Amino acid sequence: MKKTVVSAPEIRYPESDGKPMAETELHANILMGLLHALRDHFREEADVYISGSMFLYYEEGNAQAVCAPDAFLVREVSKEIRRVYQTWKEGRWPDLVIELTSRSTKLEDMGSKKALYAELGVKEYFLFDPYQEYLRPPLRGYRLEGAEHVPMEPSSEGRMRSRVTGLELGVLEGWLRLYDPATGERLLTPEEEAEAHREEARARLKAEQARQAAEAESARLTIEPERLRMEIRRRPQ
Repeated sequence: MKKTVVSAPEIRYPESDGKPMAETELHANILMGLLHALRDHFREEADVYISGSMFLYYEEGNAQAVCAPDAFLVREVSKEIRRVYQTWKEGRWPDLVIELTSRSTKLEDMGSKKALYAELGVKEYFLFDPYQEYLRPPLRGYRLEGAEHVPMEPSSEGRMRSRVTGLELGVLEGWLRLYDPATGERLLTPEEEAEAHREEARARLKAEQARQAAEAESARLTIEPERLRMEIRRRPQ
């Protein structure tokens, strides 16, 4: 009797659960600024992938083995756009994860997610509580040592240094910001970058107007004496 070959059902890995990417508008704005700053900082490095609010699957064949970090960074993978991140296809787990937390996600962020990220080998895990609903100070960082994430010690300025990125994370006016310790400057948000471009454009316009005014004045100073001499010569003797 001929045997019937039954194919294993194809595993679907959903791209969305229909929920919003962030809890509040503040969470969303901070997240967008954070992702922009990281992507801009690593724009010249072809093998640094940065994303956020994307489904990350960590067990082949199991669509339930999934998490969705607010922001994560992976080294040694391409920047190509992905619909989902599957660790077995990439061959890499995130090196850094940042979660924007709140009272409603406290148990998950401090419990199951923290344990999962340690199990997956995430080297650094940062938590930021924009409304300070339960974290005071609102920023905490953990570094993987052995099989566990241990707390980082903040600097005298209250910042935490990420070895993965070489950047510092700090809080400024209630926002999570990134700083370049080499220059001491903070990485710009999209709004700050746009304003910097506008300032540069205004400065260029002002400089051009000053140049044109100077040229006009120089021309006037050159023409006026000659005009005066011509008038004198035309006067009756």
